[in-house]
Amino acid sequence: MPVDRSSAGDPARTLELLWRVPADTPRRGPQQRLSIDAVVAVAIDLADAEGLDALTMRRVAQQLGVAPMTLYTYVPGKAELLDLMLDALYARMPRTDTSGRPWRERLTAVAEENRALFETHPWAATVSTGRPPLGPGMMAKYEHELAAFDGCGLDDVDRDAALTYLLGFVQANARSAAEARAARADSRMDDEQWWAANAPLLAKVLDPRTYPTATRVGTAAGTAHGTAHSPAHAYDFGLARVLDGLAALIDQRDGAPGNGS
Repeated sequence: MPVDRSSAGDPARTLELLWRVPADTPRRGPQQRLSIDAVVAVAIDLADAEGLDALTMRRVAQQLGVAPMTLYTYVPGKAELLDLMLDALYARMPRTDTSGRPWRERLTAVAEENRALFETHPWAATVSTGRPPLGPGMMAKYEHELAAFDGCGLDDVDRDAALTYLLGFVQANARSAAEARAARADSRMDDEQWWAANAPLLAKVLDPRTYPTATRVGTAAGTAHGTAHSPAHAYDFGLARVLDGLAALIDQRDGAPGNGS
């Protein structure tokens, strides 16, 4: 299954576009009436409304009211456009001032900022960013998030790894939440309705004596959350465990008790 990923286009051209570096050779022909920012804004709106599968150069051109070939004079292709879209989102993310606050609060703020990004733009959580778009938005985001680890005693390599660990959890949770929303939309039933519709068949085929632990635990979790899987509970539970894990690492570095300071 193809996966959308950042930095999949021409690296030199992508960096020029991300940093708005003027072309070495002046462009010939009529003056362009659009801007890169306008193209990116329309592409983001389209992805927000219909998902990345709907994002094509032709669709973006239609939304802008230009011929597809005209769009290619601004952006070489979808790969480069995707990097521009992500960097634009990163550039306008709110950045909480957590200076002077305990490190757990600082990292929680970073997690919440990224969670809000993915809730507003679910398609962004589906993009593989192992090779991130190194634009001004990405760099400002990275600088801000690394500062959350100030005073934790981590060296540069561990600081980067700790941030990657935190953001990886948030992105995975966001993907799960998006999948849950898609399942509800596709089935046209919420989780309670889906379980009610399938309960009679499940009662026939699932013997609690054969699966006693699974039956007991699954029933308890389903009753507690009103669904087999609650992305909100998974986020709260998982973030606490991520922070606990990082506390063990931080305690090794500074020898201080893991009190969240």
